Amino acid sequence: MRIKRFPNNPILGPDRDLDWEAQAVFNGCPVKSDDGTYHMAYRAHSYEQEHEGVLMELSTIGYTKSKSPYEFNGERTQLIYPEKEWEKFGCEDPRVTKIDDTYYIIYTALSDYPHSPDGIKLGVALTKDFKTIEAKHQVTHFNSKAMALFPEKIDGKYWAILTMNTDRPPVRIAVASFDRIEQMWDKAYWDQWLTELDKHTVHLQRKLEDHIEIGAPPVKTGDGWLLLYSYIRGYRTDHPVFGVDAALLRPDKPRRVIGRTAHPLLTPQETYEMHGMIPNIAFPSGALIEGDTLHFYYGAADNAVAIADMSVSEVIDQVRHKKCEDFVGEGAMPVQLERFEGNPIIEPNADNPFESKYTLNPTAIRDEDTTYILYRAQDEDDTSYVGFAAGPDGFHIEEKLDHPIYVPRVPEEVRDEPGFSGCEDARITRMGDKFYMCYTAYNGYDHARVAFTSIDVQDFRDRKWDKWALPQIISQPDEFDKNSCLVEEKVEGKYMFFHRLHNDIWIDTVDSLTFNEGQYIKGKVLMSPRPETWDSIRIGIAGPPIKVPGQGEGGNEWVLIYHAISAHDGMYRLGAALLDLGKQEVLSRLDYPILTPEADYENNGLRPGTVFSCGQIVLDDILYVYYGGADQVTCAASMDFQCLIDALNEKKEQG
Repeated sequence: MRIKRFPNNPILGPDRDLDWEAQAVFNGCPVKSDDGTYHMAYRAHSYEQEHEGVLMELSTIGYTKSKSPYEFNGERTQLIYPEKEWEKFGCEDPRVTKIDDTYYIIYTALSDYPHSPDGIKLGVALTKDFKTIEAKHQVTHFNSKAMALFPEKIDGKYWAILTMNTDRPPVRIAVASFDRIEQMWDKAYWDQWLTELDKHTVHLQRKLEDHIEIGAPPVKTGDGWLLLYSYIRGYRTDHPVFGVDAALLRPDKPRRVIGRTAHPLLTPQETYEMHGMIPNIAFPSGALIEGDTLHFYYGAADNAVAIADMSVSEVIDQVRHKKCEDFVGEGAMPVQLERFEGNPIIEPNADNPFESKYTLNPTAIRDEDTTYILYRAQDEDDTSYVGFAAGPDGFHIEEKLDHPIYVPRVPEEVRDEPGFSGCEDARITRMGDKFYMCYTAYNGYDHARVAFTSIDVQDFRDRKWDKWALPQIISQPDEFDKNSCLVEEKVEGKYMFFHRLHNDIWIDTVDSLTFNEGQYIKGKVLMSPRPETWDSIRIGIAGPPIKVPGQGEGGNEWVLIYHAISAHDGMYRLGAALLDLGKQEVLSRLDYPILTPEADYENNGLRPGTVFSCGQIVLDDILYVYYGGADQVTCAASMDFQCLIDALNEKKEQG
């Protein structure tokens, strides 16, 4: 993509004659008024001076204006400076948004020195003319910075996007909506907001060791809200890379990510970006769209303000990944699962012998107001059991049992001496008033086989684990068979099972769930590995397929998440396909994976380079996928489910 830096960059630098900005000016945020004036608020940084009885370099917020988006050569004034206790030791990094006749300048407020996480919060200043500050308010009371308002109401509400825990990682990007603008500085509002943080989180972080922070206020495009933000790869390493990334948010639901860049739009390259108060930084702070041109403003080396221009349509193409280049690592991927910042969500626990070694490969189901996660737990003898955890939403666990809910009981899964055996990789579905569970039964000697059991829903809710039915072994004795599930509703009047034979995904249908002696599933191949791709050696289902919502009568389209191993590097990744279960055929299959091992917890463990899922739920239109990382811990990731469906439908239309 073509990025054109302004040849006379930087467009704003420190004025040595003004004490309050003599050392540096950076992170400028412009807004254009109706008369064509470009107003810019920026962070100004002094040399060391005495302030509030201490010697320190003080940040305040300056202002200048121009008739051009490029040349700010006019008078500068100090617009916002410490006056309140909550901003006593500095005002940094303004984001300016105009709503009606008022400019809202949200900035980072520092209340202590030396600066600590608890002293870094957000404030807002209101002005109509950039001459008089009409009011100031403390916005947040928790560690946060980099907040911006959307420039118009969405669904009748005011919206903001912010960064929290920037100084107490893991960092989060989140949105907030207000019925009244005054709620933005209402502590009671934020107290309630914090109780439902997962519902507000925007998942943009690829790896926990990276750092992320909101950059420019979102700008509206015909495709959604374009957000430019700072993404620092390897933040805690000796060689962090400060880049400017972009994401596209849904126009009606700005928490939902439609797409994002796989690689930075811009990284430090020019002298003014590589040398300054803090070298090698390009930090996004403002954006304006004029026609098809995106004016993008950024702080260069924490020393000056610079500008670059890009084509809006090219940025949108880049964010939507119209061209898939590579499936490895961070190659271009149109839709991807976003990892939960709190991963892993379940880890081995030495206090519970049944799960002292590994906790992996979870299945999940949503019942009433609870998400149940059943995971494979492994003890020091390498025997596998089914563990239990539960929570109110897609990520947080509020209940976790210190004992298994399902244990080996039949010869096909019981071993007399230590070694791999037991009940592995369960997949759970509901039909009527029962939960049905398929899992891999393995005794360490014979072929791994598919086991099938059930429990009444009410008995499950009441934690009556002794009510699990004695398992039936439903796969053939002479075949190595795994990765099985029962589809949650009948298809064409029959019960349908998925399973994996050899290297392929198979399906079979049966008239009854009562398997007579000698009756086994087999059926036919539905999907196979694809040579020379990321899924080239072996494939199997992740969780049970999910029916596409909104289908008319007789609709049989289902989304399948599946895992695969690549001949290229031996990694396990997750992909997606769209199925017609009535016709028993694949309608489309993405060319790229939706989750690739990148995080430490996916690359350090029993099997490095592994993400392996056995289940997922859909809650409030968000797909939550639960997976094992490196065959050692349980993790979670999410995406907008409709975005995945759209990508699969687009692939179907392409043929």
